Amino acid sequence: MEILMSITIGVLFMVGTYLILSKSLLRVVLSLVILSHAAHLLLLTMAGLTEGGAPLLNVETAAYTDPLPQALILTAIVISFGVTSFLLVLAYRTYKEHKTDDLDQLRGSIDE
Repeated sequence: MEILMSITIGVLFMVGTYLILSKSLLRVVLSLVILSHAAHLLLLTMAGLTEGGAPLLNVETAAYTDPLPQALILTAIVISFGVTSFLLVLAYRTYKEHKTDDLDQLRGSIDE
C-alpha cells in the first residue's frame, strides 16, 4: 500500500510542477492546490499506514493508531483551503483589472 501511495505522491508532484511552469494564472493556482494535496499525502504516508483502533480510554485493543499526523494534516488542509481561496480571489481580481490571465502579458503590463 505504501508503494502505491508513493507512486501517487510522485505523480501529483510531477503534475503540480508541470502546471506551475505554465503561462496561465489559473493553472498556477491549480498547481499549488495539487502540490498541497501531494504534501498532505506525503505526511500521511511518512507517518506510516498502520491499522489499529482509536486511542480511547478503557478499550482493550493492543494496537493504536497515532492521531498526531492526522491532526497536523487536518490543520494543513484548512490552511491550504484559506490560501487557495485567497489566491483565487487574487487571480480573479488580476483578470478583471488587466483583462488577461497570461503571465507573460501580465509581466509586460507591469513593466510599462
